[in-house]
Amino acid sequence: MPLITIPREMGSLGKDVAAQVALQLGKKVIHHEIVDQLADKMRLRKTHVVRFLEGKAGILENMSTDHTSLSIFTADEILRIAASGEVGVIRGWGANHLLESIPHVVRVRVCAPFDLRVKRMMERLNTTDQAAVEKEVRLSEEAIAAITRRHFDVNWKDAEHYDLVLNTERASVEDCTDQVMQMIRSPRFAETPESQQKLRNLAMVAHVRGALRGDERTRKLNITIDVSDGHVTLSGIVETDVALKLAMDVAATVPGITGVTNNLKEMSGAYRRFGNK
Repeated sequence: MPLITIPREMGSLGKDVAAQVALQLGKKVIHHEIVDQLADKMRLRKTHVVRFLEGKAGILENMSTDHTSLSIFTADEILRIAASGEVGVIRGWGANHLLESIPHVVRVRVCAPFDLRVKRMMERLNTTDQAAVEKEVRLSEEAIAAITRRHFDVNWKDAEHYDLVLNTERASVEDCTDQVMQMIRSPRFAETPESQQKLRNLAMVAHVRGALRGDERTRKLNITIDVSDGHVTLSGIVETDVALKLAMDVAATVPGITGVTNNLKEMSGAYRRFGNK
């Protein structure tokens, strides 16, 4: 069964479309559920992670947030969820871009004009403070834009990143749901053994990268990771033969990995002494 990704866009009614699609599929919607796991892995308070993702973090919170680790651990969690087969819709978390290479993923954007989204959010929050709501909507969009630009080098609003774009100013939630379900039924997005394996390989790459980042001994390694049918290949350059062995040992502990090919090379002594000058 296809998997649907829908980015968060305040007041767009994407939340409602996601809920209806998931209901028809008999599957879960994932939205806030991974915050606890991220906070644990980052060794941060849950509120810290939420404020950072929403673009509300202060200077000290931003400085104390390891952007690279957050990106790696987020990818690890999202791909674990996607590969489980238990979820029908993933909202936000860069899932649209993380999963763009998977044939059975339907990438949907649910949008609406800014003024309409503000009006909807004012009604939802039961407030007349239009300026405050406008600020919240803009902060949310700026945070999404910054994260997707930093980690994926894309403008998340560009239509080319989606298989379907729906404007709820003109289409109802029911109409949007019908359009998504029609896409899901298309043979083009059918889940196949090949697409499942591609997703599993992608997920295993993320798991290995997450394991390396989570281990203090290997967290600073910047290497290439490839996985095929459970076998991982590590490539690149490390500073010492100790780091080379550690990378192999940590990768081998990841559940589901059946073997490790270590193509890592130790950096030469001369390069270590003069390479960064």
